[in-house]
Amino acid sequence: MRIKNRTTTATLLAIVFCCLSAASAVAATKPAPVPEPTPTPAPNSGGQEFGQPNLADRPIVEGSRAKRLANGRAAAPANAPDVVQQAIWAANEIVGRPYLYGGGHSSFVSRGYDCSGTISYALHGASLLKSPLDSGLFMRWGARGAGRWITVRTNPGHAYVDIAGLRLDTSAAEDPRGGKGPRWRPLRKSSSGYVARHPVGF
Repeated sequence: MRIKNRTTTATLLAIVFCCLSAASAVAATKPAPVPEPTPTPAPNSGGQEFGQPNLADRPIVEGSRAKRLANGRAAAPANAPDVVQQAIWAANEIVGRPYLYGGGHSSFVSRGYDCSGTISYALHGASLLKSPLDSGLFMRWGARGAGRWITVRTNPGHAYVDIAGLRLDTSAAEDPRGGKGPRWRPLRKSSSGYVARHPVGF
């Protein structure tokens, strides 16, 4: 009886060993799972690349005329040259600042701006001006006459600039919304009493 039991135990052990060996062989021949590739975001699928200018600060409108927005800033026309768009976006940075006599002359950065300081800031943002000018100096700046996109209207006492169909001015003359300081305003019906100058080519 003992011999039979020993034989049976040996047989069972042999069967278990064979099963384990077969399982190991199957596991060894089974290919390793291939990791799924990480999906690559499609270009222009939303969002904005790091380090790029904030598009919300550079509004664009179709056509060739700028448009005043509800927040007081202006959208640059899509058909305008880059220089013109840059001038508009630069001016947007100071729209709403208070009027300050002499503001924007000792430095482009100021808590407030006067008429020529406002113009200087916009033109500097478009790389059209290296240092601020007063209204008298603007009378000899650039080229004579009105420009295609940008026209500085100036006399010894005041200056403003028309850019792509909008007027950047610290004076509320002919502006139903009022407000003193740098603002986008409608074009004036008459520029009598002002000298017209413009950047060459624009």
